[in-house]
Amino acid sequence: MMLTPRPGLMDIHPYKPGAAAPAGAVKLSSNENPLGCSPKAAEAFKAASNHLHIYPDGGALSLRQAIGEVEGIDPELIVCGSGSDELLQLLGRAYLGPDDSIVQSQYGFLVYRLVAMQSGAQVRVAPETHYRGDVDAILEAAGDDAKIVFVANPNNPTGTYLTKDEIYRLADGLPETTLLVLDCAYTEYLDGVSDYDSGMDLVKARNNVVVTRTFSKIYGLAGLRLGWAYGPKHVVDVLHRVRGPFNVNLPAIEAGIAAVKDREFVKKSAAHNTQWVQYLSQQIGGLGFDVTPSVGNFVLVHFSQEPGKTASDADKFLQSKGLVVRPLQPYGLSDALRISIGLDDDNRRVVEALKEFSA
Repeated sequence: MMLTPRPGLMDIHPYKPGAAAPAGAVKLSSNENPLGCSPKAAEAFKAASNHLHIYPDGGALSLRQAIGEVEGIDPELIVCGSGSDELLQLLGRAYLGPDDSIVQSQYGFLVYRLVAMQSGAQVRVAPETHYRGDVDAILEAAGDDAKIVFVANPNNPTGTYLTKDEIYRLADGLPETTLLVLDCAYTEYLDGVSDYDSGMDLVKARNNVVVTRTFSKIYGLAGLRLGWAYGPKHVVDVLHRVRGPFNVNLPAIEAGIAAVKDREFVKKSAAHNTQWVQYLSQQIGGLGFDVTPSVGNFVLVHFSQEPGKTASDADKFLQSKGLVVRPLQPYGLSDALRISIGLDDDNRRVVEALKEFSA
């Protein structure tokens, strides 16, 4: 007789990352930083190779201190993990069971559903309006008994965000027994957006808000799998109890410290992104495609249902031109493609390819 896993686990469809690019093609499917990572982070990574025989600091204290200094928050209220994905999973492991429910937006990040299913919890989906989260719909779905509300802000794959007023209204409307998780993987791209809030002050003011962040996007350390969470003391204490004792490796810690301190690289990456998000949005929109306004490092492009002009057709055409983008069928967005921001020439190639496709 074969061993059987816990009920519900075989219903999980494993997360599929953006497709890799074959030799000679350009990968625009995973929202990676086209500029790479900070040279200082790369140097720190190389230096760490001389100490690979030594266990890392189990609590990643030096990294937490560096993050705390840059963000102006208490390092004792930070938990580091193997990407923000691990931290989301740790929250699920800590707080969810078969009798619990989570809430996510209609086009929210796929990992939230996986987190719930891993714990046997139920998923409640709040409809969006014009590809934006709807606070009233989220509150209605949460009711007075949802255990966790996951909000990606900005959201992947739509690129839209909830304003500070909306986030605070959402927090005000949730009971203290519901944990609000603000997944802010793209926060660094919104510097200067006046009505956006990173959630840090909200964590300080409340006992039921956690913010997660990542080094995979603007910092360009996706290959190292590094993220962090900031939350109230009682939540941080729980996360330390459920995480692995050495869940962040030594090279990741050292590269992360260097990366978070290199503010010039962050500014350079943000400026590149702002320029090319605007370019792609304007140019692709000018070809007659609907482009959802984005504050992330990608654009969401909608296509026709007309045979030969669908998102699937466009995906195949772009691949034929050596451009690998992200289809979105798992999100219920079969009419759209997510296109990450690339290097200058890559972005121009996307526009030229779509111009040819739409002719």
